[in-house]
Amino acid sequence: MNETALATRAEPDRERARTTGRSHVVLPAFNEETALPVLLERLAEAALTEELTVWVVDDGSSDRSAAVAEAGFGGLEVRVVRHAVNLGLGRAVQTGLRAALEESGADDIIVVMDADDTHDPGLIRRLREEIAAGADVAICSRFVPGGDDRTAPPVRRLLSLGAAQLFRRTLAVEGVRDFTSGYRAYRATLLERASAHWGDRLIEEQGFACMVELLLKLRHCGPVIKEVPLVLQYDRKRGPSKLKLRRTLVQYLKLLVRDRLSPAPYRKL
Repeated sequence: MNETALATRAEPDRERARTTGRSHVVLPAFNEETALPVLLERLAEAALTEELTVWVVDDGSSDRSAAVAEAGFGGLEVRVVRHAVNLGLGRAVQTGLRAALEESGADDIIVVMDADDTHDPGLIRRLREEIAAGADVAICSRFVPGGDDRTAPPVRRLLSLGAAQLFRRTLAVEGVRDFTSGYRAYRATLLERASAHWGDRLIEEQGFACMVELLLKLRHCGPVIKEVPLVLQYDRKRGPSKLKLRRTLVQYLKLLVRDRLSPAPYRKL
């Protein structure tokens, strides 16, 4: 085998060996004035042992979410990006990913988590360890041994479990049991490759289905995906749920149909 072929073959391994950079934590926030102070304090504690930059995307909140995020928490580096009006979870995630990618290095990871304080920031280290071991995407999963969502309302639990079963049966995404989890880490270089292909179309869904959509598009990049147990802390949630059951079900079904009808990328990503 010639030297060029050897170098090409080794490139993915070199990419996956990069694990020493910063974690960019994207928090899509809509009216989370009450939850953000507690969550940012927990992130400040995690930042004592992790290099963190937090990106709060204020999605047209009518409360003081943006002001709370800008107040500062124990030296935690917090950046605030604002939408003038509420554009939905999908657009907020897309804005946060784009902002983080503009300042991320090749060694960095980008974490997306909920801003309602139901996700444990202590898992960021575990996510980083999975990527250090070779994963391109690491998902905090309720449906692996050690995972649990029993504090969530029964209807929400049923929706999450039903969606997980549906997507596992109909979609070929190896290594994923929890398709709808909002707590994940991505290798920055993976998101750069996907963003270079899809641009503003990387996330088109406005609601909770955006997390599934992003996975479906990233699968064309051939990522290694791992899951770590997530104990959902829904009892820490202070405000009402923003999930609309009927709307989310319709979004999931439309996404499945669109995925079936959409051709795969014409070139290797």
